[in-house]
Amino acid sequence: MVRIYGCCLAPLLALLSFATAGAAADAREDQRDIAGMVEKYRQSIVHADDIRRAEQVWLLSPEVSFIHPRGHERGWAAIQDNFYGKTMRDTFSQRALQVTTTPVVRFYGDAAVVEFDWEFTATRRRDGSVRRATGRESQVYARTPQGWRLVQVHYSGPAKP
Repeated sequence: MVRIYGCCLAPLLALLSFATAGAAADAREDQRDIAGMVEKYRQSIVHADDIRRAEQVWLLSPEVSFIHPRGHERGWAAIQDNFYGKTMRDTFSQRALQVTTTPVVRFYGDAAVVEFDWEFTATRRRDGSVRRATGRESQVYARTPQGWRLVQVHYSGPAKP
């Protein structure tokens, strides 16, 4: 009886090992995908004049949300018009956004939460003055048939001790 059990256990352990290795590879791929999306998001701010960049990051849906110091945009149309259009494109002629901390990513099934700090430098269109700001941000991504898509951003200034 022990012999039969041993014969069955070895293939089962091999199968479990294979499944665990596959799950680890999937997790690494998800980490790379999310890191890529954070970079695409960063580029969408730097190149806010080209809304197609943002459309590759966001879920183009009425359910998405963006909380920022100048407002709370609900739905892709509002984010596109008010944040990318009025706030970024129309206000600034040049934009530089740097992620200043390594993003922390946590996965919850088909959702991922990302946290990082940033530094933003931009030139105002109206007078050429330079605006600098630092802050922190959390982003929520959802896995969709098109891959990971941004569904929520909340950013604020740096913590005040």
